[in-house]
Amino acid sequence: MKFSIDFYFGGATAAFQAEGAVKEDNKGQVLWEPFLERQGRFDPEPACDFYHRYPEDLKLSHDFGLNSIRISIAWARIFPIGAGKPEQAGVDYYHQMFAECRKNGIEPFVTLHHFDTPETLHQAGDWLNPDNIEKYVAYAKFCFQEFSEINYWITINEPTSMAVQQYTTGTFPPGEKYNFHKTFQAEHNLNLAHARVVNAFKEMGIAGQIGVVHALQTVYPFDPAKDGDIHAAKLQDTLDNRVFLDGTLAGEYGTETLALMNEILAANQQAEITINPSEMDELKQAAQQLDFVGVNYYFSKYMKEYHGISETVHNGTGQKGSSISRLQGIGESGVPDGIEMTDWDWPINPQGLYDQLERIKTNYPLVKDLYITENGLGLKEEKPAAGKILDDQKRIDYIRLHLAEVLRAINDGINVKGYFVWSLQDMFSWTNGYNKRYGLFFVDFETQQRYPKKSAHWFKKITETGELPE
Repeated sequence: MKFSIDFYFGGATAAFQAEGAVKEDNKGQVLWEPFLERQGRFDPEPACDFYHRYPEDLKLSHDFGLNSIRISIAWARIFPIGAGKPEQAGVDYYHQMFAECRKNGIEPFVTLHHFDTPETLHQAGDWLNPDNIEKYVAYAKFCFQEFSEINYWITINEPTSMAVQQYTTGTFPPGEKYNFHKTFQAEHNLNLAHARVVNAFKEMGIAGQIGVVHALQTVYPFDPAKDGDIHAAKLQDTLDNRVFLDGTLAGEYGTETLALMNEILAANQQAEITINPSEMDELKQAAQQLDFVGVNYYFSKYMKEYHGISETVHNGTGQKGSSISRLQGIGESGVPDGIEMTDWDWPINPQGLYDQLERIKTNYPLVKDLYITENGLGLKEEKPAAGKILDDQKRIDYIRLHLAEVLRAINDGINVKGYFVWSLQDMFSWTNGYNKRYGLFFVDFETQQRYPKKSAHWFKKITETGELPE
């Protein structure tokens, strides 16, 4: 089996994680800056300085056979407070960067929102505030008209990661825990924001395609023979996946999805969320017009029945075995024997990627095209010695196994049209700082020097031949 000649192979990035220059050219503050400052753990400046070094990174992309890149526009570079008069310096920067992509034969897939709401809007309620949805739609419309050179747009990156980590696990700002009402309300509001942008894109007659990117953790019962574990897996899947898949890919919430969501809310003595009938009409319209869906996949989850109080501990340091996840009314995460774990306690299960792709094809027939928009392995790595290439064989093994599942999916008639490694280069990580490296290119954060890793040379063989090497 081979990848088709028109298959997209790319590296993935995100503005706040890569650009640095957080105050340059009148860029506005985003929700992460005060949150990180209060924590005192990580400084997002200068990250990997993509704001100034994008020509170097794009040339590296070209030289190593990549034909695409995932990039996000920083909303606060265009509208520093989320709305009002656009900042011309930010507009000019993105035009210049997109032109550099074209110069290097790189197709940009551009995300409008990648976890970086302007701080002014975050303080006003973020996605729980309907007014902010309208500001997001206005920002998106501006981008569609201004950046006509873009062919592929993504509305929102990983809305599930935002909602759950903002209000359930507390790892994203504002850092609330176990507020399932806010979590599910934010999930629905994110679906609505996405739908309004998709519908606006189509109404405006914009050339190109528009999609959404979901982080999908395939959820299995810890013991498939236990009814309690099976039900816990359904509940966790509803929190992580189903509300978003139903809302964006079907345009309606299934009866079972709503029942499971309300079961979680009731178990935590929290009120049901507000969903207006007119909003469901907007979701249905968008689902019927969506051009593609991106799947970000890193790991699976294995759920046990659990009836205690919520307790979560986030492994943000790479100390294997330090994470805890027990959610009241849902279940407890465990790992069966024989499942390999990363240092950050993520169970490695390549088949989970295939299972999610097959699930989308089977359960959401409106979906036309699929892309693997993020997949990769975070490792603790040191700068290679002079004249040496960093040997990241573990990353190669991880990517090979997952690409084999992508080829299997394609062979089974699932229309996967591209694969983006997370990440193009080492960069800032939201909850891990700089100790978790994903890049094909090692970045010395002190000098900003780039060093291609063994994985970059290996990946180049795939882009050149379309075949999966040993």
